[in-house]
Amino acid sequence: MTGFALHLLRHGSPETPGLLMGRTDGAPTAGGIAACIAQAAGLVAERLVTSDLRRCAGAAAAIGEQHRLSPVIDARWRELDFGAWDGKAPATLDADALGRFWNDPDACPPPGGERWSGLAGRIAVAIDDLEPRPTLVVTHGGAIRAALHRLCGFDRAQLWSFDLPYAALLSLHVWPGAKPSAHITGLRA
Repeated sequence: MTGFALHLLRHGSPETPGLLMGRTDGAPTAGGIAACIAQAAGLVAERLVTSDLRRCAGAAAAIGEQHRLSPVIDARWRELDFGAWDGKAPATLDADALGRFWNDPDACPPPGGERWSGLAGRIAVAIDDLEPRPTLVVTHGGAIRAALHRLCGFDRAQLWSFDLPYAALLSLHVWPGAKPSAHITGLRA
């Protein structure tokens, strides 16, 4: 059975870090883009996919120039939609409601927002639609966690047990059709 390399790169620092930025289209910083370019240096990728939000698409465009790849925009790689909480600092929200969300994001989604299962489902379809060739995806922390859920079978508690800072790079080897179908080959923060 053959597989392919899948590199998942979290976007670099946005201009307003620390907010719940799901659908909020915050601009990336120049330093955030530079950090993503540095993480992608030396990667072998034949395809470059990105979330449509600026904090990802800006980094993907810069990486594409370096690697002579045209980014393919795929909105399925967006972050979880935080609904009424989107674009707000966690400290400004009802602490009990936020705690219930973090404890069970499927049963207690943000008001008007997306359930964890919605994010996990769309990321699973996006992964299943990838061609089996070396691919770099510039995306968001929640989307990377959903990809690990799909590809490695991690449960929700396991997914939140490690840090994914801005510009973190996670490299996996994926075997299409198998579940779980990947193993982690590297993590650079």
